Formats: sequence, structure tokens, C-alpha cells
Amino acid sequence: MNTHVVIMAGGIGSRLWPLSTPDVPKQFIDVLGVGKSLLQLTVDRFGPVCRPENFWVVTGEKYVPLVRQQLPAVPESQILAEPEGRNTAPCIAYASWKIQKKDPEANIVVTPADALVMKTAEFAETIAKALAFTEERDAIVTVGITPSRPETGYGYIHAAESLHGQLVKVTEFREKPDLDTAIGYLEDGHYFWNAGIFVWNVGTIVRELRAYAPDIAAVMDRLAPSLFTGQEQEQLRLLFPTCEKISIDYAVMEKSPRIYVIAEDLAWSDLGSWGSLLTHLPADEDGNSVIGADVRLHGCRNCFVHTASEKTVVVEGLDGYIVAESKDRLLVCRLSQEQHIKEYSA
Repeated sequence: MNTHVVIMAGGIGSRLWPLSTPDVPKQFIDVLGVGKSLLQLTVDRFGPVCRPENFWVVTGEKYVPLVRQQLPAVPESQILAEPEGRNTAPCIAYASWKIQKKDPEANIVVTPADALVMKTAEFAETIAKALAFTEERDAIVTVGITPSRPETGYGYIHAAESLHGQLVKVTEFREKPDLDTAIGYLEDGHYFWNAGIFVWNVGTIVRELRAYAPDIAAVMDRLAPSLFTGQEQEQLRLLFPTCEKISIDYAVMEKSPRIYVIAEDLAWSDLGSWGSLLTHLPADEDGNSVIGADVRLHGCRNCFVHTASEKTVVVEGLDGYIVAESKDRLLVCRLSQEQHIKEYSA
């Protein structure tokens, strides 16, 4: 059975301003200073389980040139250009209807483009287990991350059993908790972070969308005759905006009885903020982390400096600050106030 990987790459990453902007969001940027964008790292991560010609990218119309530039091996017909963002359920439905038309027996992984996974070998093994499971069963597998702290910024998955590296039934999904609730989740041991990575057979997800999101499925059925034709984009612009704006979690995952989780410690982060990026970077003896060609710190503690250019950056006397520079934009903000960056940059 053929494995296909669908990468959702339509977000704008506003909390990583000024590095990430609506013109060039974080998934297209070398956030880690390693010479590859988050999108390219995502493709690399799935290389062990998927052939290059079976990758699909769903993104906004204006980002298609960026995807082509960064992923030249992905066939042009598999770069799916949303005319507007309608959240993850319509995005996944569109990709699923296209894949089913091309490969009716496809086994699919759906993943965001902007996450970080440090334990890539363990990740590939986890995905391979999930694919083997869905190849033989009418089931949906979601990847859970063993929590390392009482995180309030992630949704959680509650499992019937706490068996790491094995497929177990999901009992429920939980929204982002307050701190006391998150501490309870950590102590319980049956709760895992929801990474937003899903594995299923194409027939399974199409049936589940028909059952639990029939209006979206009906839109896709109307779109289906134009798929892989010269009329596809015109019909998509007409029909896609009529889809309900809803996440796959609400549309299917919280309703279906077919959900399983496989949980591991994968050193995962959704890179939704500067602080989440900072947790994966080495720090000096004063707690400072730096990405940049020539960054000089004097008397600084617990700071994060990120420069995307070859500029010399000198920072003196700061404690607990983010300093981030990108082209004509500069951010100097207390780490404790990073949740307001979206407001500050508006």
C-alpha cells in the first residue's frame, strides 16, 4: 500500500514576529539556523516512510511559489492552493478527495509544517507503527507526545492505558488546560500532548468526514469532477469558501469511535512562540541562547537573541528578554510578555 504525507502549511505564525510575517510565515523560514526551513525539515522527517513523489502540501494561494522553490520534488498537482483558510477539516478533506482519486488505497499521514521533532529516528518508527495499524484496520491514529511539563498551551489526549510506543484507544480530547489542570494531567500519566499528526487510510477519513462533517463532504463531492483538470482552481475558489470553518479535531476526532493514540517522548514542539523554540536550544552558563552569525552579549542573562542576517548584534545588560531581528523589523520584548507579541505587531 502506498503511503502519502499531507503537510498543512497555511498558517501565518504571528507569535514568531518579526521573523515570521504574513508574507513569509515561519514554516518557510530557517527558524533554527540550520540551513533548512521548517517545511523542508518536515519533509526530511518523513523521508524514511514516504517516497518523494507522494508528498502533498496544502497552503495558501500566495505561498505556492515558496513551496515550489523549497520543495522542487513535489509534483505541481500536489501543491494544493487554498483560496482562503477554513481551518484543518476542509484542508484535510480537499487533500483526501484528491488522493483518493489518484490512489484509492492510500495510507495517509497528515502533519503540520511548522513543528519541531528532535528525536527523528524514534519519530519515523512511531509513524511506521501507526501506518501498519491503519493499513489493516478501519481506524484513525493520532500521535501523542509524552508531556515533560504541565504545559497550558497544548491540547491533550486522554488514553485508556499509558503504554508508550503502543496503539491504545483514545477516551477523549481535552482543550488547553489551566495550570492546575495541567499539573493533574502530568501526575495522572494517561494524558498526552496532541501533536496534530494523524494517520489513516483514505477510505476511512472520507467515510468519517461523510458521517460527521457531511456539509464539507458535500462540497468536496461537488469539487470532485474538476480535480486534476484545468478547472480545478476555478471551482476551488468558488466552492472552498463555502466550507464550514472548523478543525478536524472538532469535526471528526472528538466524535469518531475509531480513534487510537500512539505516544512517545519525541522531543516535540509546535514552535508556536519564541519560548517554545527556546526550550530546544542550548544555553550558555548565563542562560542565554543565540541564533545568528555575529551576536555579542555582555552582562546578559536568560536572553534569547535571534538574527536572520549577517549583521553584528550587540546586547548589553538585559535579563529575560527576546531580541529578534529580520530585515526591516526588530523586536525587543520581555520573555514573560511574549504572549502579547501578536498584539504588539498588529
